[in-house]
Amino acid sequence: MLENWIYIGLFLLLAWIFPGGPILIARFLAPHRPDVVKNDVYECGVETVGETWVQFKVQYYNFALTFLIFDVEMAFLFPWAVSFDKLPIFGVFSGAFFVLILFAELLAAWRKGALEWA
Repeated sequence: MLENWIYIGLFLLLAWIFPGGPILIARFLAPHRPDVVKNDVYECGVETVGETWVQFKVQYYNFALTFLIFDVEMAFLFPWAVSFDKLPIFGVFSGAFFVLILFAELLAAWRKGALEWA
């Protein structure tokens, strides 16, 4: 029994070492020479004109987040739709309840105006 846990512990240790090791090594070995030009704000290699902090509409963020939520939920619905005819009645009602929740969320986002682009 303990042998199985050794592999899991080794895997978790390596999961921390592989990404963390290079970060720690780079922190000590990388040159640190701050400069005014290096710390200057730029976008795509072009110097900024005017103020660097620009306000943007939060609606764009809400629209993208709403799209992402419904897009990921479609990934959950695909296996349910493929095996729909082989599911027991509980599986059919569970999926239907899930779709009902998604529809309620869509209506709530629509009524709130989160789907308006302009």
